[in-house]
Amino acid sequence: MTQWYLSFDGNQAGPMDLSTAIAQARQNPGGFAWREGFAEWQPIASIAELNPAAGAPVPTPPPAVASGAGADEIDFKVFGAEMQFVEVELDPGESAVAEAGAMMYKDSAVDMQTVFGDGAAPSGGGFMDKLMGAGKRLLTGEGLFMTVFTHTGQGKAHVAFGAPYPGNIIPVPLPSVGGCLICQKDSFLCAAKGVSIGIHMQKKILTGLFGGEGFIMQKLEGDGMVFVHAGGTVVERELAPGEVLDVDTGCIVALEKNVNFDIRQAGNIKTAMFGGEGLFFATLHGPGKIWLQSLPFSRLAGRMLQAAPQRGGSRGEGSILGSLGGLLDGDNRF
Repeated sequence: MTQWYLSFDGNQAGPMDLSTAIAQARQNPGGFAWREGFAEWQPIASIAELNPAAGAPVPTPPPAVASGAGADEIDFKVFGAEMQFVEVELDPGESAVAEAGAMMYKDSAVDMQTVFGDGAAPSGGGFMDKLMGAGKRLLTGEGLFMTVFTHTGQGKAHVAFGAPYPGNIIPVPLPSVGGCLICQKDSFLCAAKGVSIGIHMQKKILTGLFGGEGFIMQKLEGDGMVFVHAGGTVVERELAPGEVLDVDTGCIVALEKNVNFDIRQAGNIKTAMFGGEGLFFATLHGPGKIWLQSLPFSRLAGRMLQAAPQRGGSRGEGSILGSLGGLLDGDNRF
């Protein structure tokens, strides 16, 4: 479905479907509009789609076709600052799915079950459906199995999931991003049962080779709540139509499906070789929402590896004596 963006007196509205755009255009015919395919913003009065003949009915969008029963509706609360965890509240019969090993604690009324794939297929789904779900997870670097947590008792029950390294947990209701979220391979933490965890293939070879995320990213689809983890501080930005943002290739956490992800060389040869930012930038083209992280895990792991004694790093906390300083201060482990 085509998404429209309108601008009135410098205030932008959207995205919206055609019927909503027509209704708003009738109230503000002096504004401007943009949609995919337009090179620039155009006056509303010059766009035939937004100015149907007088008396013509406003088109209504086709009803959404449900792919299944939909995801469970869950409540949640995020705790902590630098090392966060999310506590999910389940009603009787509700379920949440998570990566193996992500659980922090659960009430005794919550039943824990390992499933093959992402658990999004209905219970009556065939073996091939489950095999496809598991295969997609394997391509994104995850395990073949996930864990489903189901409330089998009465009243309310809780289950909590912890972040794997310092950073922040981002709760995203999928309906707010058009039912689809593209994210880096290892960022998914947990979700309401019914969310499909698939793959997103990079179509451009150079983007797959040098974009920092590889050819395959995770694609979260459905109508439920998902929780994504990112390192350091997280920033959420809304890119305007035509807006382009240069980003370090490792700092991308997630983006809406209509955001175009590409790469370009980081300046001239000298800057690319010695600037410390790598050979390429990721370029994100709006419109759409993006999430960025200040501390990619690869950067954190690289600094830790660089400081490891086995790689020549110092244990002396800056001592000019190096290993000898470790002997003098009692740290004589080798």
